[in-house]
Amino acid sequence: MAKTNKNYLSGKEIRAITRENKKVMKRLEAYKYRKADESEYLTQMKDDNNILEIDELNTYFFTEQGVVKAVNGVSFDVPQNATVGVVGESGCGKSVTSMSVMRLLQGPTGQIYSGEIRFKSKDKSGDEKIFDIAKMPIADIHKIRGNQIAMIFQEPMTSLNPVFTIGQQLDEVTFIHNPAASKEDAKAKSIEMLNLVGIAMPERVYNSFPHELSGGMRQRVMISMALASDPRLIIADEPTTALDVTIQAQILDLLRDLKDKIDGSILLITHDLGIIAEMADYVVVMYAGKVIEKGTVEEIFHNPMHPYTIGLQKSKPTLNSDSDTLYNIPGNVPNPINMPTHCYFKERCSNCTEKCSGDYPQMIQVSPTHFVACHLYDEEKK
Repeated sequence: MAKTNKNYLSGKEIRAITRENKKVMKRLEAYKYRKADESEYLTQMKDDNNILEIDELNTYFFTEQGVVKAVNGVSFDVPQNATVGVVGESGCGKSVTSMSVMRLLQGPTGQIYSGEIRFKSKDKSGDEKIFDIAKMPIADIHKIRGNQIAMIFQEPMTSLNPVFTIGQQLDEVTFIHNPAASKEDAKAKSIEMLNLVGIAMPERVYNSFPHELSGGMRQRVMISMALASDPRLIIADEPTTALDVTIQAQILDLLRDLKDKIDGSILLITHDLGIIAEMADYVVVMYAGKVIEKGTVEEIFHNPMHPYTIGLQKSKPTLNSDSDTLYNIPGNVPNPINMPTHCYFKERCSNCTEKCSGDYPQMIQVSPTHFVACHLYDEEKK
């Protein structure tokens, strides 16, 4: 009997997968667009010191080849007045996690399948409410998106509309979140925000088009747009990508100063360990859609425990290295459609044991703030 190719799906199998996916997507889309009373998505924080709690979040993409589990049981917290850095190689689920928090997933294929995203919201009168963002209908998400939670996107040239001036795009943020504002009020707010991010000639930038500004200036405009509604949480998705080193330093200094000015928190997503070391108070390391280690920045950099975290740090070039070649972690990330039941890093790990072929390792607490998901530390826990 001829062997079947595991990498090949027949037309019959694809049709079966598509039928099953349609059922699930229809159910999730109906839930997303339902009319719901606010009481349905009000909840409580597990720790009142946190502004955001992500608990067992599962975000899937439904394709004809199967279900891509881009975010697979992710859990971490963002404390108030802190910067949490999420780090990992491309495709590990960092940006999809941030898009899930903002509810910007492209449906119907991209869906929050399960889990909780608890956010501590505060309205203009100072009243606090805890919303489960994962359960909020799309019609109600405007209560917090862009208002309480703002996002700085990765590439400002593609995020800014090339046919509108900077002023028009900044004013729009004010009009959306404050419909009663006049044109004069909106312009005054926009100029104030441009001043806040350190733009020397705000009037000139206000009347400019995006292509007339440098990359650093466009990124500052994106930051000012995110701050226009006085958010409590800023999600910065690789905010220094495609910027030269000098501008990167300026943007990072700006974010650090702004966090203190707005008395808010930052969720910083990047693959650059140098930025994490400089900016973050806490670090979350992701691999193949899962959190494999988390702790304070000192714990992650001075006492990394997961072999993947150690490999990431080895792969960063240093001036005092004796080798003339860059270190790289061998092997490849497993197929996101058919993920194994054992540790996802098993095939690339040099410290692999027999236990690594068993069930996926549970998160082990090694200190009050340090957690790692690795079988190497099972015995130490016992």
